[in-house]
Amino acid sequence: MRNIVIFLRYEGTAYHGWQVQKNLPTVAETVEKAVSMVVGHPVHVTGCGRTDAGVHAKCYVANFRTDSTIPAERLPYALNTHLPVDICVTRAFDVHEGFNAIGSCVRKEYTYVIYNTRLRDPFYVNRAWFYPRHLDEKIMQQAADQFVGTHDFAAVRSVGTDVRSTVRTVYDYRVERKGDLISLRVCANGFLYNMARAMAGTVVYAAEGKIRPEEIGKILQSGNRTAAGPTVPAGGLYMTHLWYDDGVVQFECQPEIPE
Repeated sequence: MRNIVIFLRYEGTAYHGWQVQKNLPTVAETVEKAVSMVVGHPVHVTGCGRTDAGVHAKCYVANFRTDSTIPAERLPYALNTHLPVDICVTRAFDVHEGFNAIGSCVRKEYTYVIYNTRLRDPFYVNRAWFYPRHLDEKIMQQAADQFVGTHDFAAVRSVGTDVRSTVRTVYDYRVERKGDLISLRVCANGFLYNMARAMAGTVVYAAEGKIRPEEIGKILQSGNRTAAGPTVPAGGLYMTHLWYDDGVVQFECQPEIPE
């Protein structure tokens, strides 16, 4: 039985996240149906994480097992003929039996995009958070810096999925403005439910003057969700970079189309 990795890109507006749900359209269900049609038997596709409803992926990794003999390099073209236009497979290759798209992932990066101008743009609907009041990106960076390191991130997660620990390590959190677009790019060894969106909301809270950047450390220590910023809308969030190393295979997944 072969174990095959696929790289995906998807615009998540039409889907209730990655994970299969009863009576709701999801990315996983859509991909599994396409893979099953191509390889000729039912498959289970394991994804690298549970992106929420409305969240996008410029880079996403999944794997599945099959006894099909179709060469891996032909799979993207075959799968894309059975996928809707808002999901695209960009790459496929064989890996060893023990590889797992979520278990073998050692780092993830999410990017949150804010459209920061007085007048909204219909072309950014569901793709960036429209925020009409000016945000100072320097203050936002000061706030983002407070998240870097190993902390208990219970104060910036929503109750949902049970986890053994709420401790995570954030390696980098960068705020960058290009014209009216502000991107918040955060890399960590893992993310809790809604963690990236709550962190973004807390950074915006600091720019609004509702909290001081240096207070974020105490908020994390308190574990008090109500002390941190809000969970910002899903449409501005993108999975943008993944790192893999399970001791046998090493690779990265990042956007293959110039951003």
